[in-house]
Amino acid sequence: MREERLINRIVDGLKDMCYIWAKEMRSTIKDEGVLIFFILVPILYPLLYSWVYNNEVVREVPVAVVDMSHSQRSREYLRQVDASPDVSVAYHCNNLAEAKQLIGKQVVHGVIYIPADFSTNIGRGEQATVEVYCDMSLMLTYKAIFQTSQAVATAMNSHIQIERSGGMTDRDDELTTHPLEVDEVPIFNSTNGYGNALIPAVLLLILQQTLVLGIGLSAGTARESNRYRDLVPISRHYNGIFRIVLGKGLCYFMIYAVMGAYITCVVPRLFGYTTMVTPFQLLALMVPFILASIFFGMTVSCMVRYRENIILLVVFTSVPLLFMTGISWPESNIPGMWRGVSWLFPSTFGVKGFLKMSSMGASLGDIGFEYQALWLQSLLYFFITCLVYRFQIKQTRMHAVEQMEKIQKIVRRSKATKRKEAIQ
Repeated sequence: MREERLINRIVDGLKDMCYIWAKEMRSTIKDEGVLIFFILVPILYPLLYSWVYNNEVVREVPVAVVDMSHSQRSREYLRQVDASPDVSVAYHCNNLAEAKQLIGKQVVHGVIYIPADFSTNIGRGEQATVEVYCDMSLMLTYKAIFQTSQAVATAMNSHIQIERSGGMTDRDDELTTHPLEVDEVPIFNSTNGYGNALIPAVLLLILQQTLVLGIGLSAGTARESNRYRDLVPISRHYNGIFRIVLGKGLCYFMIYAVMGAYITCVVPRLFGYTTMVTPFQLLALMVPFILASIFFGMTVSCMVRYRENIILLVVFTSVPLLFMTGISWPESNIPGMWRGVSWLFPSTFGVKGFLKMSSMGASLGDIGFEYQALWLQSLLYFFITCLVYRFQIKQTRMHAVEQMEKIQKIVRRSKATKRKEAIQ
């Protein structure tokens, strides 16, 4: 008898789980807001970001020049700057004030100032200077202007050294200008591009954020449609913690298994990003990442009272979470407190693991810490979600009992009133 009861309970639990899964899937399809976050945003956002950074590096950044030297050497310097692929000499100004106005109007992004004693100092064998002013509001333009100016100055230094060295052969000139040969080889980001370095991290963050937003929006809808503003409805199918958590989680996992495959496999290949991860490695990483994001989202969704709350709660965290992954800002420079906060979010370990495998060719063993952390987060947030839903079920039952007591009181009062009227 006990075995039959146990089997019947398991069968009933599976049936209820399937019922909750089907209901959650129907709600997702019918709710336009959830559908936008679950389907439309994960499809379009990666394409938008990838198109924006498709050029990888900026080219022909306009600059203004102020040549106070008016010498052959200053003109040679400016010709080499203009001939570079990254910088374009767009304006010649008479003074710095005029060039500053162009920067204020965003016509140019930098100023190259050559002082009047530029050529004279070089002829005397003294050190000459070139002043470079950059608009720091965009780091990519600053990098292009500064590196180009530095490269041209280095090339001119080499020619000046050759002129004054008195070497007899080309080998002597080579040793004079390059006593130490440096061969710069990009190991992972071979294009030296901004998109190839940052977009893979953004793709994983899009998965987490849209998942949390969609789950929160669904939870807000469930509360608004509930008579007592509870997250769990009064129904015999919702009479159990695991069937609720697993039923909802299965719905979200099925949707984001497809979205995750699209974002991590299709998008990088569409735009030619470096990807060295194998399908097995990608599957092994994405399963715990999606599970951790699902249960994290379900935990957060219990704090949502209205549909709009989740947008206010989650959207502003996207940029801080990207910084805390250690991709756009060195992890060694992040304070210990914020590193500890970053461990609460699946994106921290998911982004690191994905970048190491896709861009650096790491194996699962190489990302063992991130991989184990994601599974630990999955289990931790699963149990937290179960505890939260246990509390929600108790709240639903308590509200139902209170409502029944109110109804019974009203019935007893009406009966007592009728008796008094009958006696009178």
